[in-house]
Amino acid sequence: MPLDTTLIAVALGKLAGQLSRRLGAGGGTTLPGSLARRVAPAILRDLSARLPHGALLVSGTNGKTTTSRMLSEILRTHGERVLHNRAGANLISGLTTTVISATNWMGQPQATLGLFETDEAALPQAIAEVRPRLVLIHNLFRDQLDRYGEVDTVATNWRTALATLPASSTLVLNADDPAVADLGRDMAARVIYYGLEDTRHATGAAAHIADSQFCRRCGTRYHFSAAFYAHIGHYQCPQCGHQRPQPAVALARLDLRGTTGSHLAITYPGGAVEIGLPLPGLYNALNALAATAVAYSLAVPPAQTRQALEAFSAAFGRIERVVAGTGGPPMLIALIKNPVGASETVRMLVEQAPGGRDLHLLIAINDRFADGTDVSWLWDADFEALADAAHVTVSGTRAADMAVRLKYAGLNPERMTTVEDLPAALDAALAALPAGATLYLLPTYTAMLDLREDLAKRGWVRQFWEE
Repeated sequence: MPLDTTLIAVALGKLAGQLSRRLGAGGGTTLPGSLARRVAPAILRDLSARLPHGALLVSGTNGKTTTSRMLSEILRTHGERVLHNRAGANLISGLTTTVISATNWMGQPQATLGLFETDEAALPQAIAEVRPRLVLIHNLFRDQLDRYGEVDTVATNWRTALATLPASSTLVLNADDPAVADLGRDMAARVIYYGLEDTRHATGAAAHIADSQFCRRCGTRYHFSAAFYAHIGHYQCPQCGHQRPQPAVALARLDLRGTTGSHLAITYPGGAVEIGLPLPGLYNALNALAATAVAYSLAVPPAQTRQALEAFSAAFGRIERVVAGTGGPPMLIALIKNPVGASETVRMLVEQAPGGRDLHLLIAINDRFADGTDVSWLWDADFEALADAAHVTVSGTRAADMAVRLKYAGLNPERMTTVEDLPAALDAALAALPAGATLYLLPTYTAMLDLREDLAKRGWVRQFWEE
C-alpha cells in the first residue's frame, strides 16, 4: 500500500472521529474505520504491522470486554503502551478505528502493543489482517443465531483461521469448553490451556442449554464428572477416551463473596498467585483466570498480574455500579445477551439474596441488529430462579415478550410492571425501590447503550467513550 494512501486514510478517520464527537453523534468508534477502509482497504493490516510488540486478539461468546480490559490493565502495569478498543467496538471497522486513533498524523503508532476484543464472526478476518502474536478464545455458546449460526459453524470457521497462525504465535484456550479446547488440536502455534479445578462450583447449572455435549472426535455424548454451567466443566468421551486437556494455568480454589468480589488461588508451572478480585460471580473469576493465562504466556510477573486485577474496575455495563444521583440508591448494571450469560447473572444475584425475595430488577430487552433480532433465547435462560423476586420492571422493544417469559417462569404478575420506554421504566423502578435496596439493571446490548445514554444525561455516569 502506498504510504500516501495510508496517510490520507488516517487523516480521514481522525477527522471523522473528531467530528462525530463534537456533533454529539456518538463516540466515533466505528465510522472512522469504515471510511478509512474505503480509501485504504489494507489499513488495519498495515498499521498493525507497525506495532513494536505486535497484537493480541480476545474472542468468545461471553466475557470478551471484561477480559480484554483486565488484560489491558495487566499489560499497562507491565509497562506496555496498549492500543485497545476499550469502548467495545469489536467488528473490523471498530478495530480499524482503534489503530487509527492510536496512530499519529504521520502514520506512526503511539503504542507498543495492540489488544483487540474481537467479535466471534469477525475473528477469522481479524486474524488474517492483524496477524496476531496471541489469540485468546474464552468460550463458545449459542448467541444471536440470526448473525452467527450454530456453534459448530463458528468453531469450524475459527479452526480454519487459527490454522494459519505460525509456530511463533500463541493460542490460549479454555480447557473447560469442549469446542474451544478442541481448537488446539494439530495447530502449529503454541497452545496453552487454562481451566477451573475447584469442583465445589460444579452445580450443573443451566445444563439444559449445554451446546457442546458430543465428542469432537467420535460424536459420542461426553460424560461430565463436573459441570460448572451449561457445557463448561470436566468431560471425557466414554467411547474414544478424548477428554479435557490438563490446564497449565489452573484456578485451584475459588471463594465467591456475593456481589462484592471473590478470592482466586491460581497455579501455573513453577508457581502460584492469589488474587482478591473486586468483581462478583463465577464468570468474572473465569475472566480473570483467562487474563492471567495470557499474562503467564507473555511472561508478565505474577505480582504485576495480581496488582492490576486487585485494582480492576468493571467495564461499562458489565457489573457496573452506579449511584442514582447525589445520595440516591445504588444500582448495578449487568449486561445479558444470551441464555448462558443471563442464567449466570440471575444465579449470581439469587445466590446473594436467598430465595430472591429481596431483589428488585429492571430487565430491558431490545431486538435490534446488535442484540440479535431473534429473542427466542429468553425461553432458554433460567429466569425461573426469579419466581420469588420482590419486583421486576420490564422494558425495551420486546418488553411484552419478557413479561410473558417471566409469567411462565412463575413470577407473580402483581410483582411485575411493564414500561416500554426505558427512561420512564427506570423512574418507575427507582420509585418502587425500598429504602436501602439496590436496583439491578439487566439490559441487552443496545438497551444497555440506551440506558447509559439516559444515565449520562442525568449526570450519573460519563459517556462510555470518555471512560
